[in-house]
Amino acid sequence: MASIVIVIPTYNERENIQQLIPMLLDLDSSFRILVVDDGSPDGTGEIVDDMAARNPRIHILHRSGKLGLGTAYIAGFKYALQQDVDAIVEMDADFSHDPKMIPVFLETLENYDVVIGSRYINGANVVNWPMSRLLLSYCAGIYTRLVTGMKIMDVTGGFKCFRKSALSQIELDRVRSDGYAFQIEMNYRCICKGLTVKEVPIVFVDRHSGTSKMSRRIIYEAVWMVWWLRLQRLMRRL
Repeated sequence: MASIVIVIPTYNERENIQQLIPMLLDLDSSFRILVVDDGSPDGTGEIVDDMAARNPRIHILHRSGKLGLGTAYIAGFKYALQQDVDAIVEMDADFSHDPKMIPVFLETLENYDVVIGSRYINGANVVNWPMSRLLLSYCAGIYTRLVTGMKIMDVTGGFKCFRKSALSQIELDRVRSDGYAFQIEMNYRCICKGLTVKEVPIVFVDRHSGTSKMSRRIIYEAVWMVWWLRLQRLMRRL
């Protein structure tokens, strides 16, 4: 099985992260964990520090405050690209993403550059999500595909696996999005680079504990970002 770094951004995820990390480490002895913590007031960072002190496969980047999902992933990706691994996985800390899907992603990655855990293709399922969130996500996908021309069904999904060689082609310092638009922008940049993308159906379960980070600002960013991306491509800047 490929060696990987699993990048997990956190903000107030102490209950989840204590359970998630051991599950991930048990999947394969070559897997490494990188937590990017935005100064969680609930002590998430300190908990991961203690775990990392006992296990060299666990690492953490401490950030000064709640700086955003996109920048957390960028920081994590930059770290991961410096490691001797084959692939980089991104996932949430709240158990909405099933760790057991990672081996499936890696198997699929043998024939593709990027694998996306999709909520909106045949075989996928969404559990315990409010209808309002489900409709918002689904409609965002339709809107994004219409504006950008992308064929990806789950444009905002945050459970992904990249070949290291593929992710290294993305100019991470030029990524502008921060919230869920970050997922859209990364997908679009991958497609513009000619990378092959495959969606794999997943069962998406609403978070076990903690609170959602969704806000109106995040929604508004996604609305205008797709037009900016389209303009950048027309101007040959992507």
